Amino acid sequence: MKTLQILFTVSMVLWFITEILYKNILKSGVNDKKDKDRSTLNILWMAIPASILSAVAASYLTKVPVSDEVWIYYVGTACIWIGIIVRFVIIRSLGKYFTVDVTIREDHRIKKEGFYRYIRHPSYAFSLLTSLGLGLYLNNWLSLILAFSIPFIAFSYRITIEEKTLIEQFGEEYLEYRRKTKKLIPFVY
Repeated sequence: MKTLQILFTVSMVLWFITEILYKNILKSGVNDKKDKDRSTLNILWMAIPASILSAVAASYLTKVPVSDEVWIYYVGTACIWIGIIVRFVIIRSLGKYFTVDVTIREDHRIKKEGFYRYIRHPSYAFSLLTSLGLGLYLNNWLSLILAFSIPFIAFSYRITIEEKTLIEQFGEEYLEYRRKTKKLIPFVY
């Protein structure tokens, strides 16, 4: 169990560092249409830390375990690591088109390959998987709800703004892509 606690701690530190790096490195450029964000980046930067802090606090203040078995900690840690690693791969696959703020690049195109073949927002989906992993690792129903629902609401708002921007930019091409894919969970939602 000690090794699992170390792995969890390392994953949380890695999650924090990667998000700080993304925020500072992957911003829109001077030639981009960047007036579309509508504060979604700021909302995410308030929602995610708030969800983490409230989930951790809830795990200390209440005792409503998801499971009495040790597997829950392994599943939680695995979700965190999968979320961090796959999100990194997705961000790399988008290359210069990935920005932390809702932005349209000068030569922007809609990516429809890889993960984007099945879901429109895989980066958000795997960020939410990381949040879900935190809630599972804390093994507390209230923590799980707080860890997942707060970022889910923030990402839902961001998806609405981002999709409106993409429809304005690409029109029918994006609407057709949207009809063929799901938002966050392949074949489901």
